[in-house]
Amino acid sequence: MLALRLARGSRPLVQLRRLLVAAASAGTGFLLLYVLAEAVARPAGSFPRLLWALVPLAATVHFAVAVARTDPSTRPREGLDAAGLGPVRLGLVAAISTAVACTLGSALALAAFLHLRGDLAGLPFDGAGAGLLHADQPLPVAAALTLLALLPLTASAAAACTLRRRTPLAPQTGLPWGIALTACGLAVEAYAGRGGPGMLAGWSLTAIGLALAGPGLAYACGTLVQAVRPGALRLLAGRALQEEAPRLGPPLGVLCAVGAGALTALALRDRGGLLVPLGPLTAPAAALVALCAAATLLTSAVEARQGRAADREALLDLGAPAKVLRTAASLRATALIAVCVPVSWGVAQLTSLALTR
Repeated sequence: MLALRLARGSRPLVQLRRLLVAAASAGTGFLLLYVLAEAVARPAGSFPRLLWALVPLAATVHFAVAVARTDPSTRPREGLDAAGLGPVRLGLVAAISTAVACTLGSALALAAFLHLRGDLAGLPFDGAGAGLLHADQPLPVAAALTLLALLPLTASAAAACTLRRRTPLAPQTGLPWGIALTACGLAVEAYAGRGGPGMLAGWSLTAIGLALAGPGLAYACGTLVQAVRPGALRLLAGRALQEEAPRLGPPLGVLCAVGAGALTALALRDRGGLLVPLGPLTAPAAALVALCAAATLLTSAVEARQGRAADREALLDLGAPAKVLRTAASLRATALIAVCVPVSWGVAQLTSLALTR
């Protein structure tokens, strides 16, 4: 009840982020149900399709966790420990709020799926997707509910575990491991080629490697901003970027991996293209992953801004113009773009070479 009351009393922007989580959950749930219908109609090749469907699920869980971290109701406050709201209870509140949003999305996905199949009559576009969704085959109810419950359970558990450990790791800690995993992912892609689960395993290793290397890249961006006799503006932007690196780094690395995947697909379009594992829903699934990655990065930026609220107020009290703070934020964003775009392009080039061998 506490979690529901906190959710109901939140600000409109917080409610909008929760609705975005529900929308992403609805898209992922619809995709999982489509994979299930495909498996019933064509059992051959159903396991690789399910593995590819886990990519949007992971992106949605990542986004849901980022939204839970920025939720004001889950931030520690003075006096809450005395009221019994310590780290464990706050983690439980975050888990419940995340589960409610994801369950709402899964319910919407089930309703839309059944409606487009023609199982729910009396609404516009009833049965419009009967052929695509294999309405001639019965849908296993237990399997459908199990797949739909997978996202809320995973997201709520991840949110609870993340909220119990809010202190980020040191920014340069995962850089060597990230580079090593990225290299391993490229090697697996070169060995597996363009088809089968091997390519998915290679791309997953590359994405995890870039996520681990992301904080180090963001910290390096802050160092570059401050290089060669910096003034007050560059010092302010660079130090803030170094401080934000542990929060912005992982979603930044994931977005780099998504961008590298998109560039790879464009590069190989004239060479036979890539495997299309999810049929007609491959493009919507890729768009869902990209949107979740971008939304996660923006949400992490909001979290970083919340963490700098006291510093920003102190600078304004000292007489710093608000324009200087906005310029510093623009400089940080420009530095990240200037570093991450070449990284995505380089990984895409290496991936294209690996897949054309």
